[in-house]
Formats: sequence, C-alpha cells, structure tokens
Amino acid sequence: MKLKKFLSLVLVVAMIFALTACKDEASNAGSGESTDLRHETLYVTGLWWGPPNNFNHLTGWSAFPCNMNSNHLLYETLFMYNNITEALEPLLGTEYAWVDDYTVEVKLNEKAKFSDGEKVMADDVVYTFELGDKYPTAVWSGIWEEIESIEAVDDYTVRIVANKERNIHIAIEEALAKTPIHPKHVWEVIEKDNDYDLGKITEFFNEDPIGSGPYKVYSYDDTKITVIRDDNYWGQELFGGLPAPKYITHLDFASNDVATVEFEKGVLDYSENYMPNVWEMKGFGDTIKTYLPDAPYYTNDTAPTIYLNVQKDGLNNAEVRRALAYSIDYGKIAETAMSGYSIPVEAGLYVNTEASRATVDMDQLKDLQWTYDVDKANAILDSIGAVRGEDGVRVLDGTRLGPWKVTCPGGWTEWNIALEVVAQSAKAVGIELVTDFPDWSPYFNDMTTGEFDIIMNTPAAFITPANPWKAYSEVMSSVGVPPVGEAAYWNYGRYHNDRANELVELVPHASSEAELKAYYTELNQIYLQDVPAIPLMYRPVYYYTVNESVWTGFPQEQDHLPPFFFDGAGIRGLYNLKHK
Repeated sequence: MKLKKFLSLVLVVAMIFALTACKDEASNAGSGESTDLRHETLYVTGLWWGPPNNFNHLTGWSAFPCNMNSNHLLYETLFMYNNITEALEPLLGTEYAWVDDYTVEVKLNEKAKFSDGEKVMADDVVYTFELGDKYPTAVWSGIWEEIESIEAVDDYTVRIVANKERNIHIAIEEALAKTPIHPKHVWEVIEKDNDYDLGKITEFFNEDPIGSGPYKVYSYDDTKITVIRDDNYWGQELFGGLPAPKYITHLDFASNDVATVEFEKGVLDYSENYMPNVWEMKGFGDTIKTYLPDAPYYTNDTAPTIYLNVQKDGLNNAEVRRALAYSIDYGKIAETAMSGYSIPVEAGLYVNTEASRATVDMDQLKDLQWTYDVDKANAILDSIGAVRGEDGVRVLDGTRLGPWKVTCPGGWTEWNIALEVVAQSAKAVGIELVTDFPDWSPYFNDMTTGEFDIIMNTPAAFITPANPWKAYSEVMSSVGVPPVGEAAYWNYGRYHNDRANELVELVPHASSEAELKAYYTELNQIYLQDVPAIPLMYRPVYYYTVNESVWTGFPQEQDHLPPFFFDGAGIRGLYNLKHK
C-alpha cells in the first residue's frame, strides 16, 4: 500500500492496541473480508526501532521487513542458516558445492519467483552481489574483500570465485546465507532513474519493495509496519504450505519498558525486546514462554561490547583503555542490567559457552584478562602519570580523560543501564564518561562513520555460519575499513594491528584443531593487550519471548528449531503457528 493511501486510513483507524480497532482496520484496508483481524495478525516487536526510514538495503540500514534480521520475510537469501544443525538449508538455492579450492557453484530453485511474478534467475544473484561492489553502503559490500568475481554460468547456476589471497570459504558461505537477492529488472530501473548516483540511491525510500519472500509491505506509519502474506508465494511446496499469519505487524515502542507492559497484556504475541524478570510476569510458564523453560531463559550467543575510538586523544592510549576495563563493575551489569540472564562477562573475544571457550587456551590468557578491580585501574593510571585535577578527573600529558560520551540507543533498557554502570564505575578512577542515548538513526550514523567517543554495539550480532570467526573479524580486522567519516560496518573504532589482520585471515585456513586454537588464542592475547573494545555482558542474539494468548505453537528448545522467527531457518516457525 502506498504511503499516501495509508495516511488516509490513519484518520479512521484507532490505535492498534485496542483489539476491536484491529478489526476496523481490516475493513478500512479494503480487504473485502469480515474476518477477525486479531486472529489473522501476529503482533511483534524488537526487530526495528523508530519510524521506518526506508525499505532500501542500499542505504546501509533499512526498516523491517527489509533489515538483516528479517530478510526471509521479503528479500530472501540463497540459503537459510540453521544454527541448531549448523547447516545451510535450501531456499532460493537448492545446493552449493566447492568445485575447486577457490570456486563455489550454486544451483537455483527454478520455481522461485519474485512477488511481481518474474522468475529469480542467476542474473539477479550476480546483479545483487555487484550492487554491493558499486554502492559501498550496501550491507553486503564487505563480501568484495572475499570474492574475486561472480558470474552466471546459465540461467540457474551461479559461480563465485574467491579472492585467492584470502580464500575464506566461511565468509563466502555466510554471504550465501545473508545476502538479500534483489530483482535486476526492478533495480536497474531504479539505478537509471537515480543517475547511478550513490547519494540519490541512498535517498530512495523503496516504498513498494519487490522481493521473493512470503510477505509484502502492506502499510506503515511512525508507530507500526504491517506486512501481508503473498498467497501466490512460490515456496509453498518447499515449506509445505503458507505461513499461518496473514498479517505480521511490527509495533514500535518508546522503550523496552513500554513494550513489556503491552506484551504482558497480550497486545503482542512475539517479542525480541529485553524484558526484565520475565519469570515474574503473570502467566509465565502458561501463556508467556521463553525459548528455554528455566533460567537463564535465553541462550547466550553474543557479547554486547563498547568500542573505544582509538583515534581520540586519551583513548588512543592502550593503558587508559585498560584502566577503564578494570574499572567496570561487570557483576553489577549482570545483576541489574541483565536481570541475571547473564553471568559477569569475562575479558576476551570468546563467548562464555563451552564450545566457544574450547577454541581458546585459557591458561594463556589468565594473566592478561582484566576483572573489576578499582585499585588496579587507579594503579595503571598512576603509573602512566595521569594526575587527578581538582574535580577528580585525571589529565594525561595535557589531555583530560573526559568528558567522553558513552553512547547507545535510547530505550534499550539493558544497554542504557549497563552504560550508566560504566559511567559510574569510571568516575571512581578519574575518567569522566557521560551517557548519551540518542534515537537509532543518529546512533547508527555516528557509529558507522566513527564519529563517537565510546559506543556500544554487538560483534557478530546475527546468526551466521561464520561464527565465531565473524566476531573476531568484526572487532580486530581493519581490512577494508575506511577512514573516519566514511561508513564502516565493523571495527567502528578504527583499530589497526597488522598481526591481528594476519590472524583473522589465517583462522579459516587452520589445518588442525590445535592450529585453530593457537590462532584464536593469539588473537585474544592481542585483544587483551591493546583493548580496542570491552565486552559488558552476555546475551542472546534474539530475546525470544512469546505470549500464547492468541497464537500457539511457538517453537521452544525441545522442538529443535532456532529461537527466532525471521532470520534464517527460524522462519519455519511461522508455518507451525495456530490461533486459538
């Protein structure tokens, strides 16, 4: 539905939170159906924040359902990654194979079509990958550090040749699972109409995106985005039918706290927002469920981290960064910010799971790892001559250690609380930090352009076949990272270490488990010595929490489906839902 048409409906549509208003919206939308829309609509939150800025992947960050954690609703990828089985499952592609050490070939599903009826063909895949080469703002642009070329062998076969100097297979396989395939016949017109100009291309809203997925954009305003099921979806044979919800409406809230209230009331069916003390909610264990039935309730897949801008005076000193790391009360963050869902974070690039720890020689790290130790932090700063001023803030070689902004989006409750703890902790050792909680768009712009002091983000924030290598690469590799002022999608603080770059490239080529462990251990040692970033907590990629007041059949741990709905093989869960 065009925005102009949708705005005419806003005047007659009541707030989405009232269930009776949902029914009114259905008739006003001109569907011609008298069904109860509440029982056709899955209400979700946590996949997008703020009004939809665009549905254009070439801008670097587009709104639900065209962002990277909901691709499989509209812009599908070649394969779906299933982190339970660690396999790439067929989607637009039926199979792939490395035909030699540098070349992978992908066979396409000849039944695949875009929502306008045009077939998905090899030229569309090649064209999409090449968009990432032409426009550096595309979120998959980084793949051109890993590939030399891509070509259509025939209408349904694509050949990708790796960059022979790097030849990182897992990065290319990740691209097969994460690159959203765009229709060439649509986007070559958009390019031409915008004079192939990057500025104009990134200003294009793309209000009616054409993809191959089971949903299409239906309506949107500043508070919600609704998609409608494409009942002509090509993948019905692949999935055994259509997804259960006819509509999926993503609601935007000012904060996690507001979303929590609406979720508990049953306004929302599915949330990926942080909600404190979930076990205390009315109906927990009955209608309200988490992926894990017992504590910690959520999987710990990632480590949200503060990136330190190593280009800034004061922060360019590794000992200042180390002192900051020692100053932080990680136990308090785990208890207050994370409601006990996380144990206190350990210093390192690994996530504290048995599998992740097994990739590192922990004995080689223990003398380098920082912990919460105010005395140690003060001793480090004293040793480098950072002297406290009358206001208690230290000065090092004429540079005052603050005020530095520590930034994350406003309303991200656990992150906001964590950064308050960081700021209070730093004060005790003479470093002045000021919390800064902007809206998503300025936060994202400042982060990617490197125009920040300290900023919070999650390395390897998505489920991908390239983990754990992906997290190490995003923090430690400076290969392909542009200077401050230009957009980068990893290594936001512009940290550089030649040996770290070498190791990141060596990891995928390890010839044995022992060699792999040696590489990961050395990367952690460099990280702990240089402190380009500091992990604050462990958390899931997705806070998978459901309310079965209206819909039932949400996957849980025993069902062996991923704990998320809109990324990779998790989309299979949409086909299992039933409404009461």
